[in-house]
Amino acid sequence: MSVIELKGVSVQAMRAAIRSADLDQIARELSAKLGDAADFFAGDPTVVDAAGLPEGDVPDWNRLAHILAGHGLRMFGVRNLSDAAAAAARAAGFLVLPAESRRGGHTAAPATDAAAAPAPASEPSSVAAGPVAAEPPAAADTAAMIVDKPLRSGQQVYARGRDLILLAMVSAGAEVIADGNIHVYAPLRGRALAGARGYAGARIICTSFEAELVSIAGVYRSVDAELAKRYARRPVQIALQTAPDGQQKLDIQTLDIT
Repeated sequence: MSVIELKGVSVQAMRAAIRSADLDQIARELSAKLGDAADFFAGDPTVVDAAGLPEGDVPDWNRLAHILAGHGLRMFGVRNLSDAAAAAARAAGFLVLPAESRRGGHTAAPATDAAAAPAPASEPSSVAAGPVAAEPPAAADTAAMIVDKPLRSGQQVYARGRDLILLAMVSAGAEVIADGNIHVYAPLRGRALAGARGYAGARIICTSFEAELVSIAGVYRSVDAELAKRYARRPVQIALQTAPDGQQKLDIQTLDIT
């Protein structure tokens, strides 16, 4: 009887698409996007996609891995590199993966919809996170988590592997995260991140939209003054739309619940 057997497997991983070798900027943007959400990622394997790097830029791969690890992302490989960047990645001990086929792949959102929370939506982002998988990730299929008490500023709730239903207010500065859908039957004034592990079919539904930031499957949108004025205190649903060219953006629509 053999004591070792080799088989091919498909492993779902997160993708961190970087558009700059400025690691200080990347660290700032990750902190702005994820804040203190230590449980947002839990040691998830991560591939860095360098397709957006300016030609000739070679990041310090070990330092980048350390920055990602601070947010629960375990970098193990890189792809879409220049020869120089690939050589540096190999020397640092990381796998250099084949270039990704665009068919059925996840494409990073345009900068206008992937901006960090405190930045204007038109400002380009240097890092975007999204899932990399052989098959589309499944929707959450376990019983929903129900929260019936208000969330104060600084509090966080994460519904891992399920939907999240909130029956009381989410205050500004609070954060609600779910691998499935998020339903808020009260004012939503903080940050809401649905489809946290890559479920692009997730939705955010709330009866009074006053959010600071919303996200579905790693596509973020900060709520600027114009957006806040348009949907202030109105019932809305938020979904992720993919254009024919693969670009993704969040679509916000009002709901008629009368």
